[in-house]
Amino acid sequence: MPSPSSNALPASVLVVGAGGREHTLVRALLASPARPRVICAPGNAGIAGEVKCHAVAADDVAGLVELARRERVEFVVVGPEVPLALGLADRLIAAGIPVYGPTADGARLEASKIFTKRILLKHRIPTAPAAFFSEVGPALDYLRARPAPIVVKADGLAAGKGVVVAQTTAEAEEAVREMLAGGKFGAAGSQILVEDCLQGEETSILVVVSGRDYVILPTSQDHKRVGDGDSGPNTGGMGTYSPAEVVTPALLARIEHEIVRPSVNAIADDGMAYCGTLFIGIMLTASGPSVIEYNARFGDPETQVVVPRIAGDVLDLLWRATNGRLAGYRLETRPEHALCVVVAAEGYPGVFPKGDVISLPAPLPAGLTVYHAGTARNAAGELVTNGGRVLGVTALSSTLRGAADLAYGVCERIGCASRYFRRDIGARQLNRR
Repeated sequence: MPSPSSNALPASVLVVGAGGREHTLVRALLASPARPRVICAPGNAGIAGEVKCHAVAADDVAGLVELARRERVEFVVVGPEVPLALGLADRLIAAGIPVYGPTADGARLEASKIFTKRILLKHRIPTAPAAFFSEVGPALDYLRARPAPIVVKADGLAAGKGVVVAQTTAEAEEAVREMLAGGKFGAAGSQILVEDCLQGEETSILVVVSGRDYVILPTSQDHKRVGDGDSGPNTGGMGTYSPAEVVTPALLARIEHEIVRPSVNAIADDGMAYCGTLFIGIMLTASGPSVIEYNARFGDPETQVVVPRIAGDVLDLLWRATNGRLAGYRLETRPEHALCVVVAAEGYPGVFPKGDVISLPAPLPAGLTVYHAGTARNAAGELVTNGGRVLGVTALSSTLRGAADLAYGVCERIGCASRYFRRDIGARQLNRR
């Protein structure tokens, strides 16, 4: 096994997770010139068609460490936030296994929205005014004194569903009661954050971080709400595209100066030896960029458009970050536009069916990749739905319009009784032209 400080790339990699993000990472790692052996846990039906998957749940920290030992894994790349918050990176490091992903200390940036907001306010990084509550009465008094719309957030991890952008005070009051009194998100909602609603366009900035060194990945713009025109409830993400042209080179330089570098330094100054992806959700307001949230891992579905636009070796990039060799690294990006449409099960993010048979068009056109998320195989070996977000149909083209046409052309040909997808991914950027 190479040491974490070795220049030699690892020969065997374990990817932890089961979604479209992990399928994308598996594909990227397999494409490395180092030709590593890649395995995944627990994976999904699409990933299982490319690498060996092991039935170890992403939140089974002890099981994952044992799997890495048994399979003589030389490097672990952690996809989702839950195992990071549970200390998977800590356990792997203690076992002498290099890992890309922050320790539990760093994962608090996502596991606790209150923890993150306090860091932002302490270090004067642009963000919305907010207050924190564990009781209904004070929370209601506060939000009634603030203008609507207003945002109510469960403090802990809630699978991307713990944020309510309330358009009215009454809607905000309902969200507060559901979280604090109704236990809607369990322990994750036992404390809440109430913050002013930032107005503008969102963008996602993914940053590979190693201590105080960092590399900014290609920009992207996610579509969080379930319905066309940004209607309906928030989801984990219904589609995205890259690059986000609203982030001009000048604006990106401002974001780096005012948000990225101060964030990386703040994390280090507060004693976190952070190694992994720092996802910064940013609202581009009339007065400038402002932080909405931090996540402690690659975004999903942002990964499905950002990683395919990296021209260099993704394994080399993540390995450099893990062993402290990011300084001076120059990221090479592909010029194409990428667009991902999430094909979901009807009813997501609420109640949705599982087990519906999926048929994919074949052959797929050039430039088109279908990343699996919530998929499995039934007893007959058929591909079936196994989650709310089922597939990420991702296209690369010389233009965003070309990518959108390519992706939507395939979405229309996917057979599935509960198939649902937004039909306006990328529309805001396309309509600006």
